[in-house]
Amino acid sequence: MVRKISHFWLRHIHPRLITLIATLGIGGLGICLLVLFIVAKLAEEVLEKEAFAFDKTFLLWLHQFANPSLDNLMLFITQIGNPTTVVIVAGITLAILWRRRYRLEVMVFVLTCLGGVILNTGLKLFFSKTRPQLWKQLIVETSFSFPSGHAIGSMVLYGFIAYLLATFYPKYDKIIYTLAVILIGAIGISRLYLGVHWPTDIIAGYGVGFLWLIICITMLKLQRLRLGLIQQS
Repeated sequence: MVRKISHFWLRHIHPRLITLIATLGIGGLGICLLVLFIVAKLAEEVLEKEAFAFDKTFLLWLHQFANPSLDNLMLFITQIGNPTTVVIVAGITLAILWRRRYRLEVMVFVLTCLGGVILNTGLKLFFSKTRPQLWKQLIVETSFSFPSGHAIGSMVLYGFIAYLLATFYPKYDKIIYTLAVILIGAIGISRLYLGVHWPTDIIAGYGVGFLWLIICITMLKLQRLRLGLIQQS
């Protein structure tokens, strides 16, 4: 029995695990496991209907800085993560990739976006957590709160676009990733400022989006590697 398990591990699991580690790196794999742990802990508490003390405290602290100028800025930023804007950006990205004949990137990008939508919708319905109602809000949201769809969507969409741009223009990769982090972070902050999400919603959204993004990027890397090997043979 032990011999059979060992044979199965060495023949089927081990090569794939080695490839995964080589693609992600030890550090990347460790970060993914840490993010998965955090998301799992948050999800467990939400399922048990537990309240996070810092959720309300942080929102009330943030709200004290509210003013008309910040209101307009945050409304503008949050629109960057709205479904309409996301669809337009995704459509433009697909058109550019298709025109430049990046067929593999197109397929993975479509899968990435569809997966993000499914994860957002499915998880919201599963957890059915109500949104905060701590003050009179500037916008009205009718869907459930956990996890944040804006956090998932921005992480998946803008994160994948940043990866593609960094791949095509490696000289500017640090600038590209920095701008992407600022944009994604600003969208999450705007949702908190507007009072339509708890901080834990944003954290979980970023976590889920990050994990799905890494899965899709890893898939793209492995497919590129496979195609490269086929072309060499």
